[in-house]
Amino acid sequence: MGNTIILLTVTCSHLIEQPMYYFLCHLSLMDVCYTSTVVPRLIRDLVATRKSISYNSCMTQLFTLHLLAGVEVFILVSMAFDRYVAIVKPLHYMVIMNWKRCNLLIAVAWSLGFWHSIALLLMVLSLPFCGPNQIKHYICDVKPLLQLVCKDIHVVSILVIANSGMVVVVIFLVLVASYILILYHLRMRSSAGRRKALSTCSSHVMVVVLFFVPCIYTYGLPAGSENKDKELSVFYTVIAPMLNPLIYTLRNMEMKIAMWKVWSQISHSESK
Repeated sequence: MGNTIILLTVTCSHLIEQPMYYFLCHLSLMDVCYTSTVVPRLIRDLVATRKSISYNSCMTQLFTLHLLAGVEVFILVSMAFDRYVAIVKPLHYMVIMNWKRCNLLIAVAWSLGFWHSIALLLMVLSLPFCGPNQIKHYICDVKPLLQLVCKDIHVVSILVIANSGMVVVVIFLVLVASYILILYHLRMRSSAGRRKALSTCSSHVMVVVLFFVPCIYTYGLPAGSENKDKELSVFYTVIAPMLNPLIYTLRNMEMKIAMWKVWSQISHSESK
């Protein structure tokens, strides 16, 4: 509901004309689709006595989950780049963040997310599985599936870390570096400008930490290691997408004003 409200608010208001909210709209769309690949089956399994999933459905969930998560990761990078340009190069902002470049960033996010997920899927499809076909997880993710493989998985585990773990770590470090540079350049702003910029950037930082830290712990360690993958994956599959709307709306006056205007327009049209 929260992400759908953001989608409705941004697309039905003038906010869609701003690159920051254009990326936020895409992020909310990813959150809606991303949680839809996990939460409905999770809820079903919580009440079902027989918690099973077919092989084809498992592979479909694996591909879709990593596709949407990959796109979301690169959208967060685009949002960080947008904030960096807005604060560090404000006079060139509209030239750098034109609509052609914004659409290009979204297209790149989709293409990189696709190649990341298709590489994982092809790797898993080539592996021999043997029973019992039971995983200690609520989603068909690559690490729990590797525990069912009938051959040595050391090389495959390294490939998974390279494909997912190292990518997440590198992107997280890039995002942290970008926000450090933003904080450095904020020293020369007025107090009012600093407060506005910090309010926006702090929302982005909260989302990045909620999403990336559990991902780094999950995918940065080799398969088979005793860790809390299932518990921590709740953060980036359920909690972070659920909190994103609250983080981006409660700390953003522009969004709250736009939500009120859109709600007023809908109420006024219904009363006619």
